[in-house]
Amino acid sequence: MLALNDTSPWPTFSFIGIPGLEAAHMWVSIPFCLLYLMALGGNALLLILVSVEQNLHEPQFYFLAMLALTDLGLSLSTMPSVLAIFWFDVHRIGLNACLTQMFFIHTLSSVESGVLVAMAFDRLVAICSPLNYTRILTHCTVGCLSGAALIRGATLLAPLPFFLKAFYFCGTNILSHSYCYYPDMLNLACGDVTFSSVYGLVCVLCTFAVDVIFILISYVKILGTVMKLGIKDGNWKSLQTCACHLCTVLVFYLPFISLAVLHRYTQETSPVLYTTMSNAYLLMTPLLNPLVYSLKSRQIQAALRKRFWVQRVAAGE
Repeated sequence: MLALNDTSPWPTFSFIGIPGLEAAHMWVSIPFCLLYLMALGGNALLLILVSVEQNLHEPQFYFLAMLALTDLGLSLSTMPSVLAIFWFDVHRIGLNACLTQMFFIHTLSSVESGVLVAMAFDRLVAICSPLNYTRILTHCTVGCLSGAALIRGATLLAPLPFFLKAFYFCGTNILSHSYCYYPDMLNLACGDVTFSSVYGLVCVLCTFAVDVIFILISYVKILGTVMKLGIKDGNWKSLQTCACHLCTVLVFYLPFISLAVLHRYTQETSPVLYTTMSNAYLLMTPLLNPLVYSLKSRQIQAALRKRFWVQRVAAGE
C-alpha cells in the first residue's frame, strides 16, 4: 500500500511514480539520473562561462546566467523526490517537506517566466533602439528586472503553503506527480477550496499569462522593425539571439501548457502519459536551455572553444 487514509492536519503524501513500471524503477532511474546530471552540469557551465568570460559580460548573458541559476534551482527542487522514488522506492513525504518543495517549484517557475520577459525586452531594445541599448540596459536595470521577477514570484506564491496547511486532507493522499504540485495537493484537501483555487488561477494569470502577452508584443514590434529596416549584419546577429530566446520560450511554455491541459482532463488521460509530461515539465527546460544556447549562440560557442582549447593546449604542454 502506498498510503493509508489520513485525515490528520499533519498528513503524509505518496508519490505514484510511473504507473505500470514499478518493477523497472531502478532501470528507469538511470536515464533520469543522466538527465539531471546533464541539466546541472550544463547550467553550471553557463554560469561559469558568463562569470569568467569578459566577452559575455553583457545584459543578454546576465539574463542567461539568471535563467541558468533558476534552472539549477528547479532541478535541485525536484531531484530529491524523483530519485528517491526510483532509487530507494521511497514514496512518502511529509506535509512540511511537500509544501516547501511546492513553494520552490512554483516560485522558480514564475521567476523563470519573468526572466524570459526580461530577455525579450533585451532583444526588443537591441533591435528597435540599438543606439540606446547601453544607456537603457545598464547593470542597474538588469538587477532591477531580475529582482522584480524574484520578488513577484515569491510574493504572489508565498500564501499557497499557508492555504494548504489550513486544510485537512482526506483519502489516500496519493499525488499524481513525482513532486508536490499545488493543484494536485488542492484536489486532495477536504472542505471548500474555492478561494484557494481562484487564488491559484489569479497567480497563473498575473505571471504566466501576462508574461506571454509581453513576450508576444515584444516580438511583434521586433518583426515590425526588422521588416521596416531590412536584415543587416547587426540585425542578423540580434535575430540569431532572438532565435535562441524563442526556442527557450517554447521549451518552457509548451510543457507547462500541456501539463495544464492534461491536469484539466486527468480522468481521460493515460497515467503513463500524464506522469511523463509532469516530469518533462520541470526536467526538459533545465536540460534543453544550455543546449539551445550552446548550439545557437556564437558567443557561447566561442567561449566554450576558448576555454576547452586553452585547457587542451595547457595539458599538451
